[in-house]
This record gives sequence, C-alpha cells and structure tokens, in this order.
Amino acid sequence: MDKNRVVGQTKSVGFQVGVRRTFPISQERAWEFITSEEGLNLWLGEDANVILQSGQNYSTKTGTGEIRIVKPLQQLRLTWQKEGWEKPSTVQVRIIAKVSDKTTISFHQENLSNQNAREEMKVHWETVLEGIKERCLF
Repeated sequence: MDKNRVVGQTKSVGFQVGVRRTFPISQERAWEFITSEEGLNLWLGEDANVILQSGQNYSTKTGTGEIRIVKPLQQLRLTWQKEGWEKPSTVQVRIIAKVSDKTTISFHQENLSNQNAREEMKVHWETVLEGIKERCLF
C-alpha cells in the first residue's frame, strides 16, 4: 500500500466514498423510492429534473450530470458535478436484495477531487440514508 495516500484515495479514480444501509423493505419498494421525485430530491438535490435513461443530462439545485446506466431494481450510475466543483464525480446507487424482505441501498462515489470533498460527500450520503429511513420505508 502507498504510504502517501490517505483514506479514500485511490490510484486511478481520485478520492472515493461509499455508504450503505440495509432496510426492512422489498427491493421493489427501495427502487420505487430512490427513483421517485421525493427520493431523487433527497439524494441528488432539490428540483431534480431527471429522466432516468442512459445518455440523459439532468440538473438540480446543487449540480448537473449525465445518466450513464439504468438497470431497473438494481443500479443507477451517473456523473454528478456539484456547483463549485472543477470536474464531475461518478455516483453509483445499488439496490441489493437480501433475504426475507430486506434490501441494502448503497451509494458509492468516485472521482472526488480531494479529501475535503470526500468528507463532505460521506456526510451527505449518511444523511441521505437517514432521510430514507425517516421518510417512507417502514
């Protein structure tokens, strides 16, 4: 391991962060919420104007990007460039079915420019998971 790298730093994709939480809901319910207007506003930013199709550009109050991959019930992959950032990051959302109506929702973000951006996004994604818990899923 490179002793000069810090937590979350990779050789090829800058800084990255990932958070996940398992909820007592079905995979379908998790996908339905994550892709709903309320869900998109929660994790991607208010006024999310998003068409969930590969190649579609989108904008929110906090930034812009492009939808790259949509695998219903399983995965979203998109670029996201928050206002003030020099370059876009890559966000991947996974919906992972577990046994007996439990589902893990995972957010992973890479191509972050530095450790401060990583820490900012770690707090953001943890807040999003808490928001999901509070909003609708139980």
